[in-house]
Amino acid sequence: MNLLLFTLLIWICSLGAGLLGSLTGLGGGVVIVPLLVLVFRVNIHYAAGASLISVIATSSGAAAAYVKEGYSNVRIGMFLEVATTLGALFGAYLVAKVSPSAIAIIFGLVLIFSAYLSLRKMPDVIDTRPPDRLAARLRLNGDYPTAEGLKKYTVRRVPIGFLVCNCAGILSGLLGIGSGALKVLGMDQAMEVPFKVSTATSNFMIGVTAAASAGIYFHRGYVDPALAMPVMLGVLFGAFIGARILPGATTKYLRVLFSVAIVVLGIEMLVKGISGKL
Repeated sequence: MNLLLFTLLIWICSLGAGLLGSLTGLGGGVVIVPLLVLVFRVNIHYAAGASLISVIATSSGAAAAYVKEGYSNVRIGMFLEVATTLGALFGAYLVAKVSPSAIAIIFGLVLIFSAYLSLRKMPDVIDTRPPDRLAARLRLNGDYPTAEGLKKYTVRRVPIGFLVCNCAGILSGLLGIGSGALKVLGMDQAMEVPFKVSTATSNFMIGVTAAASAGIYFHRGYVDPALAMPVMLGVLFGAFIGARILPGATTKYLRVLFSVAIVVLGIEMLVKGISGKL
């Protein structure tokens, strides 16, 4: 395979990963790393470095569109970025100290559990509970556009969401991904933020999380510009397409897409971790 064909194939695969990451809040990195390692035989450290650069591009590409359209909750994103950034720095520090196989097994289990929670049907009832005091104090409650107009929502269980996002940051630093799956889980299930708002806000957050880890990967020489460039451009273009599709997408189908993607990736991570090939 010549260099031009290799670069083109990486760009095409990265475009698909960026589209998926933009629609589901995964960030694309969880698709990019397995593709580069398993299909293109790229070293895991360099794959993670390119993935982190692409995650930053995904966030830059999709986040601006989501904020403009009113889906992203910037205050929630800025608040939870504190947790994810601290976790990402800690996770990147642990890269050389923790067995990749052990981390892969844990990560696979977390992804599969996230898929179960995402598919669990939430009761469709009118929320009559009083507003969450901490969410109200931090002014995290908001609204988002629907076919019937703006729909308000109330944020719940802020500390649990903060803790989940801290764990997401640790995994981001360890595996070179945006950890959008856990971010969406923390907002959608723990904090009861609507799914479309969760995915849009996750895209807003993952760039900062990835940037915190990318600096350490760059310092260690794991960012190869020749690999990172086609990955970044593909993911960026895919993210723009996803941002156009999301407003008209059905939440139910997004949940299924989200769950199928992370189950497949979770099983793959488990197999690689147990076999010790990651």
